Amino acid sequence: MEEYIVSARKYRPMSFDTVVGQAALTTTLKNAVKTGKLAHAYLFCGPRGVGKTTCARIFAKAINCQNPTSDGEACNECESCQSFNEQRSLNIFELDAASNNSVEHIKTLMEQTRIPPQLGRYKVFIIDEVHMLSTAAFNAFLKTLEEPPAHVIFILATTEKHKILPTILSRCQIYDFERMTVQNTVAHLKHVAEKEGIKYEEEALAVIAEKADGGMRDALSIFDQAASFCQGDITYQKVIEDLNVLDSEHYFRLVDYALENKVSEAMVLLNDIINKGFDGGLLIQGLAKHVRNVLMAKDAQTLPLLEVSQKQRENYQKQAEKCPTTFLYKALQLMNQCDLGYRQSSNKRLLVELTLIEVAQITQPDDAPGSGRRPRRLKSLFKHLIQQAQPRKTAPQVAVAAPAGQTKAQSTQTAQTAENAQSPQKPQPKLKVGSLGMSWSNLRKMSSAKMTILPGTPGTGSSDRQQEEAAFTQDDLELQWMAMCNRMPQKLAGISSRMKNMTPVITEIPKITVTVGNELIKEDMEKIKGSIVATLKMYLHNSFIELTIAIEEHPEDVKILSRSEQFVELTKTYPAVEKLRQTFELELA
Repeated sequence: MEEYIVSARKYRPMSFDTVVGQAALTTTLKNAVKTGKLAHAYLFCGPRGVGKTTCARIFAKAINCQNPTSDGEACNECESCQSFNEQRSLNIFELDAASNNSVEHIKTLMEQTRIPPQLGRYKVFIIDEVHMLSTAAFNAFLKTLEEPPAHVIFILATTEKHKILPTILSRCQIYDFERMTVQNTVAHLKHVAEKEGIKYEEEALAVIAEKADGGMRDALSIFDQAASFCQGDITYQKVIEDLNVLDSEHYFRLVDYALENKVSEAMVLLNDIINKGFDGGLLIQGLAKHVRNVLMAKDAQTLPLLEVSQKQRENYQKQAEKCPTTFLYKALQLMNQCDLGYRQSSNKRLLVELTLIEVAQITQPDDAPGSGRRPRRLKSLFKHLIQQAQPRKTAPQVAVAAPAGQTKAQSTQTAQTAENAQSPQKPQPKLKVGSLGMSWSNLRKMSSAKMTILPGTPGTGSSDRQQEEAAFTQDDLELQWMAMCNRMPQKLAGISSRMKNMTPVITEIPKITVTVGNELIKEDMEKIKGSIVATLKMYLHNSFIELTIAIEEHPEDVKILSRSEQFVELTKTYPAVEKLRQTFELELA
């Protein structure tokens, strides 16, 4: 049985032209080989699986090639190229810095640089994962890296450029490798599939490319896994089943349900997705990416930003025609908020459900039944509550004498007619939402406009007088005091926070005293004392409330005595202590 080699090794590029997705970088390296303008140190940095070590090997082989081609490629025929291809070259050394990161390893490497090459022009040292070197090893490497022997070239490779010392970076030519695009990855996977005689669907290869996240090595590893699962026929359905990837059709359906305001259908679909084992956070991330792609598909200029297959691009364009731009903007905002709060949420599923409900109601009118959003008009909902809260004004009874010979029923009707003539009906004032809660500015207006009903006023009944002289407890006072502090406007936030820490006390109903810490706080409270009293009168239903603002009395400062002063005071009280000290000749420490 022939030995199996994974695709990432079997189809590893052997020349600059076969490197995928790094055209600008490979062109620069070929020109350097062609012109002979070689630096003494290179740094290849970028994400995993994009060809850093591969390009380093190709570059090292091309440097020592005895007969390079006209475009800077290695000939693969000379003794140097043959020895490199057979992995017996003595001029190219590879060092894994992850396992050789000490000062001793670097010193051993430095000793090898003194020996000139036996075949070829240069000794090339490829140090992979160079960021794993210790700080001491970096410092030991500095001098040799800056001024190496003429026959030595260093090629460093790393995935974490930010961990390398700036003194190392300044001594190298830096090449930043790019992530693989989906199109480049799909094209290379097609090439591998044709070489291996594997059937495929382009949508399936696009899923593999997206799963690889810009790494060609990861893409080839996933390709081998999918090929084993699909038995040589890579289809879209089998790939998403093997990789446990959520089918993009679910995202299209969720957006369609949101456009049609079908909340119930969206909840059922969400339940099916969660039952299949998919995480709610990944669903939100995938849906946000989907909505972003739909937004990009609305404009021909942004259409090339979609890294999907041609069939998927057409599906995005069809859905983009149905989606308003404002809907897409709002949906992205809601899903971004959900993504930010997902980790901190204690009920993650509820958070996802609420987000999908809000997305499904973006295009729904506010006053539509079952919209789930706050209606614009609350008048009819709280009208009876407002009428109960407002004091009722009783119209004065006007007695009309009945003419002689008029019956009792006729006299009653005449009295009602006279009452209607003298008191024409006025239109009812329109209720506003702001009247549900008492703001500080409204309170000033009402306190100045409200008439205090005094005892003995004509037309005042006993019930009204009882309401304005109602007794209240200490708990009632503290409750209304805290509620008043919470309603104070933002510009009075400083004094309101101080008032929350105060406890008003009933000295004798309806007299109230509140104690403050100093004169400054008292002055601030005196400025709004009228509004405070008016608020307490209204909510405690007592028009005779009086408020006194007192300053807290601080005890006199007590002097702190030292040890010697304490001993002197002690001897004054107990003379025997001083006698004891003299007897034993003691000294105070």
